[in-house]
Amino acid sequence: MARTRVFEIDRAIEIATDLFWRNGYERTSLSDLTTAMGITPPSFYFAFGSKEGLFMKVLEHYMRTRLSYAEDALNQPTARGVAEQMLLRLADLYTDPKCPPGCLAVNCSFPCSGEATPLRDELAGLRSARRGRLRDRLKRAQAAGDLPADCDPNALTQFILVVGWGMALAAQSGATRNDLRRTVATALKAWPS
Repeated sequence: MARTRVFEIDRAIEIATDLFWRNGYERTSLSDLTTAMGITPPSFYFAFGSKEGLFMKVLEHYMRTRLSYAEDALNQPTARGVAEQMLLRLADLYTDPKCPPGCLAVNCSFPCSGEATPLRDELAGLRSARRGRLRDRLKRAQAAGDLPADCDPNALTQFILVVGWGMALAAQSGATRNDLRRTVATALKAWPS
């Protein structure tokens, strides 16, 4: 007879999301996770396989519940509207008082330099996919005449993403929502016309 699971998986993922977001991947220990979830290590391994396995579920949860709000900006009618809404929504996300400051993915990326690991590859893949979606949207805008013909959609994509990542670091260092909104306004002054 199978044992009944004594904890809720979705709640455990929310707890882990908070811990990873607050502490980063490397500084969140198995002990931190099992204590916060109120489970034993064997239950943890049965449910998630490994810390890395749990983190992959956390990333899926974060993308679905938090970053999708910023990605919805891709549906704005103009390219400038896409950039503005994406950055403003990131400013809101990074300074949400119900969550740790900054970005979970950015907070967990720093110790992932050096040799390839599944975690590093996953984070790089998420960044690459996001870059591709934004670049494709800007290319469509250029083809429709919404961006100048001499504008480089690749460079503009990188500009938007770098501003967004920088805002995540600023929020983690104490920047307020108003601070980040001023950053967005300043960045948009560089928008191609």
